[in-house]
Amino acid sequence: MRENPDYNDLYYQNTTSHSQIIDIITERAVPLSEFGAPIDWQVFFGNTYPVEIEIGFGKGRFLLEASKRHPKVNYIGVERAQKYVELTRERFEKYIRHFEVDRASGTFSNVRLAWTDANYFLTRYVPAASVRAYHIYFPDPWPKKRQRKRRIFRNQDFLSALIHTLNSDGGRLYIVTDYEAYFWEIQERLADLSVLHSIDADLKPDRDIATNFETKYILEGRPIYRAVYEKVCLKAE
Repeated sequence: MRENPDYNDLYYQNTTSHSQIIDIITERAVPLSEFGAPIDWQVFFGNTYPVEIEIGFGKGRFLLEASKRHPKVNYIGVERAQKYVELTRERFEKYIRHFEVDRASGTFSNVRLAWTDANYFLTRYVPAASVRAYHIYFPDPWPKKRQRKRRIFRNQDFLSALIHTLNSDGGRLYIVTDYEAYFWEIQERLADLSVLHSIDADLKPDRDIATNFETKYILEGRPIYRAVYEKVCLKAE
């Protein structure tokens, strides 16, 4: 049995036909296939602000708080599960209604939702060295032995895409999980990538923005494991 699933074109044809990009402010949902690949971020967002991507945004708490707090950073949330895409859209809509946010004010114009497979999006649509940071919070640990091949950090194409698309000068990868065994596995796999260096986890910005999972697990008394990696340029010998 393969350790990793076979992520070929047929696989993606069957799993990404629904893929959409959703603009929170205009409420438009555009098929991902209508965007050129790779995506030109300046055209996509209409500005030259840095781009950060959250993979598996769940109920969207981090995306909402971070995009509100940092209007000069562009955020893309990538999520495969439709229920979480809809929950996140509802979270933003409720916030806009409750606080009477003027849609013309620019608030949340810096955030998009990508309803699609993360590996598909990174390997096909994200330009090289164009992402300032990736946020991967509480990735599915797939705890059963037969499921572990689905762990995103076991996907070599995904790891290669992370490296390829992170900014070459200090691009960062932020990871948080409550699953200790998976945390150590992630660290072991990333240790093999020479351009990623582990740095002080306390350097994670916005640590006060807790995802729904983090809030839940802290209340349950579970330990939370954090790691931060920075991409460095390797000097030619």
